[in-house]
Amino acid sequence: MLLSLGRPLNLFVTAGQVSDYIGARAPLGGLPKVEWLLGDRGYDADWFREALKDKGIRACIPGRKQRKTAVRYDKRRYKRRNRIEIKFSRLKDWRRIATRYDRCPKVFLSAIALAATVMFWL
Repeated sequence: MLLSLGRPLNLFVTAGQVSDYIGARAPLGGLPKVEWLLGDRGYDADWFREALKDKGIRACIPGRKQRKTAVRYDKRRYKRRNRIEIKFSRLKDWRRIATRYDRCPKVFLSAIALAATVMFWL
C-alpha cells in the first residue's frame, strides 16, 4: 500500500512469502511525483534506490545490518515513518483483514479497499 498524507494511493497484493523489496517492483511504475519515499530496512536494495533516483525521488531507507557500506538517510525524517505503521495498525483493526479471512487474493484486496475507503475518506 502506498500512502500519501495518510491516505492510500495504490493497493496491491503480493504472494505471501515475498520480501518487501521484491514486492516493491509492483507499484514502482505507478509512483506519483513525490519528493521522498519512506521505507523500512526491508526495502533496502541498490536496484530500488536507483529506480527511485531515476524518478527523482529521494529514498529515506536505512541500510540493512549486513550491508558492508553504511547508507546515509535522514534520521529525523525517518522518525515520521511511525505514521505509516499507525495506518497499517488501523487497517488491521478490521478482523477480516488482520486474520486474512479471505483466501482469494481478489476478495482480500477488495476487503482492504473497502476498509481503507471507510477509514480514510469517511
